[in-house]
Amino acid sequence: MATRRNPTARQVRLGAELRKLRDAAGLKATEAAALLGVNSAQVSQIEAGVAGVSEERVRRLAAHYSCTDGELIDALVAMATDRTRGWWEEFRGLLPTPFLDIAELEHHATYRHDVEFPHIPGLLQTEEYARAVFSYRVPELPYGELELRVQHRMKRKVVLAGPTPVPYEAVIHEAALRTRVGDRAAARAQLARILELSETEHITVRVIPFDLDGFAGAWNTMMLAGGAVPQLDTAVRDTPHGTAFIDSEAQLGASRTLFRKMEAASLDPERSRDFIHRLAKEL
Repeated sequence: MATRRNPTARQVRLGAELRKLRDAAGLKATEAAALLGVNSAQVSQIEAGVAGVSEERVRRLAAHYSCTDGELIDALVAMATDRTRGWWEEFRGLLPTPFLDIAELEHHATYRHDVEFPHIPGLLQTEEYARAVFSYRVPELPYGELELRVQHRMKRKVVLAGPTPVPYEAVIHEAALRTRVGDRAAARAQLARILELSETEHITVRVIPFDLDGFAGAWNTMMLAGGAVPQLDTAVRDTPHGTAFIDSEAQLGASRTLFRKMEAASLDPERSRDFIHRLAKEL
């Protein structure tokens, strides 16, 4: 059984889901190993995502774990047998792994929800805005790496503009809309881009204004990506130590609830477009 040196977040997630099924069944790794005819260390490697697993073994394990959710099992099989080498692979070894993991997550997502307070969401950013964000990093990035990050961010937009675009909803605080990350012209172009995208059928943009009463949720920046089944949804948060991919049932439930609260606190799409129009005229 070949092992991977650097499993992707998607491969790690498959292993974690198999571990959840085993834990729910109250079985030990040694029992799963006996079923597959391997040792417990190999089962641990599968559950850590550092070793692959075949469709036949996924189905055998699911049956042994008394899992009767056919849609979940099929989704796990799809993850185990997926051999997609997407556009993000050209950046492997050039950018940090989380950049590639985000792109792969978006590629397979059934929906995308963003909540942003300090910045415009990455999928809505213009090239000038993205370059200004990456340029502000301390220590400064070498020019070549900065441009790679900008290119990667621009290519991610394929999920919104491709032949089968992902339904996308962004909740953006007024602070992000008003902050001039670049110059006045770049700020005006960024607002125009948001308005243009918000007119498309599959993209919804909502604004949380400064003057909203009783709002204390400005720390809840997040991203939610829908899985093939709800159990495979993923929440993503930036932390001081890097990007965190969240898959526990409790934390996913909390993230969904927080998004609904942000959505309820925001202006409806039409009023949000009017709001952004007014901000653009002020520039």
